[in-house]
Amino acid sequence: MDRLRITGGAALEGEVRISGAKNAALPILCASLLTAEPITLHNVPNLNDIGTTIRLLGQLGVKTHNDSEHTLTLSADSIDSLEAPYDLVKTMRASILVLGPLLARFGQARVSLPGGCAIGQRPVDQHIMGLEALGADIHIEHGYVVAKATRLKGAVIRTDMVTVTGTENLMMAATLAEGTTVLENAAREPEVVDLAEMLIKMGARISGHGTDRIVIEGVKSLRGTEYHIVPDRIEAGSFLCAVAATGGDITLTHAKPSTMGAILSKLEQAGLNMTVSDHSIRAIMKKPPLAIDIRTVEYPGFPTDMQAQFMAMNALAEGTAVMVETIFENRFMHVQELIRLGADIDIDGHTAVVRGVSQLSGATVMATDLRASASLVIAGLAAEGVTTVERIYHLDRGYEKMEHKLRLLGAQIERVSSKGVQ
Repeated sequence: MDRLRITGGAALEGEVRISGAKNAALPILCASLLTAEPITLHNVPNLNDIGTTIRLLGQLGVKTHNDSEHTLTLSADSIDSLEAPYDLVKTMRASILVLGPLLARFGQARVSLPGGCAIGQRPVDQHIMGLEALGADIHIEHGYVVAKATRLKGAVIRTDMVTVTGTENLMMAATLAEGTTVLENAAREPEVVDLAEMLIKMGARISGHGTDRIVIEGVKSLRGTEYHIVPDRIEAGSFLCAVAATGGDITLTHAKPSTMGAILSKLEQAGLNMTVSDHSIRAIMKKPPLAIDIRTVEYPGFPTDMQAQFMAMNALAEGTAVMVETIFENRFMHVQELIRLGADIDIDGHTAVVRGVSQLSGATVMATDLRASASLVIAGLAAEGVTTVERIYHLDRGYEKMEHKLRLLGAQIERVSSKGVQ
């Protein structure tokens, strides 16, 4: 099993390109099921979750062609299965996103209940409730969501909670429904907006995306298109946290700062000096960061996907930070690993109190989920001595060649496999 070995203490210097957003690419890949015409996608990140989704779509009958390293063409003109099996779905909760498109275009679907990172409960009841409101007949059978509908019909749907994948699933389903669908309490994330923009290019009639009220007027069919996936705001934020923790001078290219308001604001408060343009961010840090309080909330608030990385930065900050996690109940599992590196952190329920220390010390730590793994890499980069991060298959789900990009910035980091250093 691969692990990362990091010799910390060096400031980061140089330039790195930000990849396409995983959380935008996954629903956009699933949207290929909505049409028989080819979909060509650019800026697709090379990630384990992307590979899993492509294998899942392939099992359904979608043909995929790699035009280049980050460009894919998908064709769903000959779907021969309407079942998403457990062995593929179990590793990734986003697999539930095939449910809406399959049901909308083919009138039925059988999708295993999803898995993913063990960071908390992520029930699919909001997806099911919304699809039932659109006229689907749904029941749970032997761990599978089994859904049928002659043709979905538009409805007003208000979810009990803000759910990103729920909004995406229902929006995709509603594009082919008869009549008008209104999604109230909809997620506003940039990745939801990116999916909506791609669907519009396919011929969908959608308005209000980016607000909490999305209106979809159903059409009879969608066409193929070509689309460029939005840059990954979480990857960009993770590199910015890294330079805030280590010090240095880095430039992120092919980024989209306009999607990163809350992240950039907090980093500025921490003392990170940033020069921002439409597609790049230069970040300079010449002193320890200042402790920054965080409370995770839905977009446009501070994202839960950046909480762990900010905690690593706060572990080395001047002062004490109070960090409150409101989205996922198990998203403090990285705390014990950071403590192994010398961090001073106490947890009380959904609140972590982080007292900054002057130095972390390298140790062997274990990644517990995707963003936790990034926080441990950041802490290892800043720590004195050698840090080994185990179970980095979590990292590979959401960060493209992270160790390679960090080496471009001067970090001493290498991937170690059972076959030796890579």
